Amino acid sequence: MVIVTHEMGFAREVADRIIFMEAGAILADQDPETFFTKQDNPRIQAFISKISK
Repeated sequence: MVIVTHEMGFAREVADRIIFMEAGAILADQDPETFFTKQDNPRIQAFISKISK
């Protein structure tokens, strides 16, 4: 099943994989733990820093 959401808390809880896209390009395809805690992409780091945890 694929769910598209901007609700990162929901995604973190239920996802097996998180795919982050920008301008039609995939910037990340990772498990939630890696996506939220071990992120090395500056664009994604900036996005994550703006959401509540």
